[in-house]
Amino acid sequence: MTRSGKASLTIIIVILFIGGLSLFAYKNNSDSSYSSNALIPEQSITHGHGLAVDVDDPGKLYIATHEGLFVLINDKDLFRVGESTDDYMGFSPHPTDANILFSSGHPSTGGNIGFQKSDDGGFTWVKVSDGENGSVDFHAMAISPVNSKLIYGWYQGGLQRSTDQGDNWEIVNKNISPISLVADTRDENILYAATAAGQGVIISRDKGVTWTPLSPALEGGAVSVIAVDPKDSNTLLAFSQVLGGLGKTTDSGKTWRKNGEGFHGEVVIYLTFSKTNPNILYALTLGNRLYKSSNSGDTWNQIR
Repeated sequence: MTRSGKASLTIIIVILFIGGLSLFAYKNNSDSSYSSNALIPEQSITHGHGLAVDVDDPGKLYIATHEGLFVLINDKDLFRVGESTDDYMGFSPHPTDANILFSSGHPSTGGNIGFQKSDDGGFTWVKVSDGENGSVDFHAMAISPVNSKLIYGWYQGGLQRSTDQGDNWEIVNKNISPISLVADTRDENILYAATAAGQGVIISRDKGVTWTPLSPALEGGAVSVIAVDPKDSNTLLAFSQVLGGLGKTTDSGKTWRKNGEGFHGEVVIYLTFSKTNPNILYALTLGNRLYKSSNSGDTWNQIR
C-alpha cells in the first residue's frame, strides 16, 4: 500500500468511527416485533454493519445492514430476513445456537434500539435491556464463544460488559475507542479491539478492564477489523494500515505476514470465519463488496 493509500485508510477509519456513525437515516421498530417469517429477495448490500456465518449451516451468511438483517444463501441468493428494516449497527450471533442473534442500533423513528435478541434467526426481535446510560446504540459488539453469557458493547466512550447475556450491563473501561471487538475463541478472559489509533490492535486479558497493544508489528497505524480462528486462537487476521492490507498471524500476534489478497484496493471493515470450516472466511469492504476465502484467508474471490 502506498503512503497515500495508508493515509486514505486512516481517513476512512476515522470517518467510520467519528463521522460515519451519524450518516444513516433511522428506521423505527420500537417494540421490534414482526409477524412475518418470510425471506424477502434483495438485489444488493448497502451500508453493511456486520457479518457472521450461521453456526450450523456454512451456506448461510448473515449481513447486518442499515436496512435490516440480510442473509446470503450458498453465496448466491440474497434475502432480507423478515419485515424489519431497522438499522443494525451492532450484530453478534450466539456462538452455539443458530436461532439466537443479538443486535443494537437505530429504530425508524429515531433514537436507539438498546440491546435486543432474536430467538428465531432474526425474523422477530425483543428488547432485552437499555444497556448502561442507554438506550444504547452499540456500534461494536462481541460475544464470547466460550461463555455465551459474556457480551461486550461500546457506546459513547465506554466499553460495557454484561455477564448475564444482556440483562444487566456495567462500564468497564472509558479509555479505549474500538472500531471493532472480537472475543477469543478459547479463553473467555481475552478480548481484542481494532483501533484507529497508533496502537493498531489492543488486547485485554481481564474481560475488558485493562488493555495493552497486541503486537509491535501493527503499531503506528490503524486497523479496521480483526478476526480469530474458531479452532485455533493463535491464528488471527487483521486489516492493517502498517501491513498495507490484510495480514495473518499464527503465533498470537508475535509475527505477521501480508496475505495475497484481492480486494481491489478497498478497505475491509468486517471479517468472519465459518465455525464449521475455519478455512472459509468472508470479508465485507467499505464499498459493500463481499469476498470469500476457502484457504484460511490466504487468497480471496469477490462473490458479490
